[in-house]
Amino acid sequence: MGIQEQYKSKLTTAAEAIGRLPKDGSVWLHHSTMEPQALVRELIEQRERFDRLRVYHMVRSGAVDITTPGYEKYFIDDGIFLGANSRAAYRTGVVDYIPCFFYELPYMFRNGRIPCEALLVQVSPPDEHGFCSLGACVDYTLQAARTAKLVIAQVNAKAPRTLGDSFVHISQFDAIVEHDEPIYTLNPPAIGDEERAIGANCAELIEDGATLQLGIGAIPDAVMLFLDGKKDLGIHSEMISDGTLKLYEKGIINGSRKSEDVGKMTVTFLMGTQALFDFVDNNPAVAMKPVDVVNHPMTVARQHKPVSVNSAVEVDLMGQVVAEAVGLNQISGTGGQVDFIRGCTMAEGGRAIIAMPSSTLKKDGTRVSKIVPFIAQGAAVTTLRTDVDSVVTEYGIAELKGKNLRARAKALIAVAHPEFREGLEFECSKRFV
Repeated sequence: MGIQEQYKSKLTTAAEAIGRLPKDGSVWLHHSTMEPQALVRELIEQRERFDRLRVYHMVRSGAVDITTPGYEKYFIDDGIFLGANSRAAYRTGVVDYIPCFFYELPYMFRNGRIPCEALLVQVSPPDEHGFCSLGACVDYTLQAARTAKLVIAQVNAKAPRTLGDSFVHISQFDAIVEHDEPIYTLNPPAIGDEERAIGANCAELIEDGATLQLGIGAIPDAVMLFLDGKKDLGIHSEMISDGTLKLYEKGIINGSRKSEDVGKMTVTFLMGTQALFDFVDNNPAVAMKPVDVVNHPMTVARQHKPVSVNSAVEVDLMGQVVAEAVGLNQISGTGGQVDFIRGCTMAEGGRAIIAMPSSTLKKDGTRVSKIVPFIAQGAAVTTLRTDVDSVVTEYGIAELKGKNLRARAKALIAVAHPEFREGLEFECSKRFV
């Protein structure tokens, strides 16, 4: 059977395809911006036939929410990462959370530690050889497509066709639903004076020729603003967003000194505006690869002068980093922070940066320090004190590697908000006598 005939034989409607899902099994969703909207809408439409179908995901971009009150009798939401549309539901017990290093997730599928019975995926139209691209998100989805017993694909002509290890052959799909619609986009964040100061401090730690891991948000984008004078930077990152594009266009990011994928930006998923997706479409300068390759600490450690920039909710005086919870409230996930921090600190010339504002405003208008004597009760430590390299705030850089506990505390107090330094000094004197 030829490619065209094979493709046509699998074409069906969203209703028929979703009707093939088991009523009480498990299904994974394609990650983040590539969540297959038409298939998820139909999943919701057919909700009454499901008996607590377990729905797995990392970041969800979809507006159609399986955690709508009343839907818990149809679906169990199992998140590896919580986003804005699942945090409130987690606090009510509707959503569960699975702690997991991002790079480990494909291993979990292969060894059966996390079930992967079915996958809803979104792809670009097939090429003449029958290969579809996973577009903006390869991450765990490539392995899920190889593991799942049932793979339902939404073929979307508006999905970017990315290159690298991002392709799935139509023979791996059990059902194909054609539906074109824009994939999810994310507008650039606003960058204020605080973020600019943090970005400038982070840039001091980035040398010419460094290979960068930068996430999404105001601080990573602010770091980009202060790299204009750098040369020959590379990208080996869990993700990139729009902030990368200007530096690439200026030739500052060129990947010429990378140890692997020379001249290419190596990433596992993308979040950003349509301009970013247009840039990566059929662009050989971007190599999409699965997360167990990109994020594996040993892969990161092989890179030339790797530098990671990650954020935190709070850091205690020993250097323990809480990045995914506010006390008992899980707000995100482990993600790839530890993957890159461990890889960067293993590498020759590597740097692992925790970058955050020194304080934050609560809803009632009170200011609280993000550098604290003790982490909040119930909060999980994301990054161990033994892993932490540098903590950066708008007030400077606290170098922690190689320092004893008292010296760590002093370094952190020096970059804390001035309003809280006296109290932190008092706690430090009690703890480290």
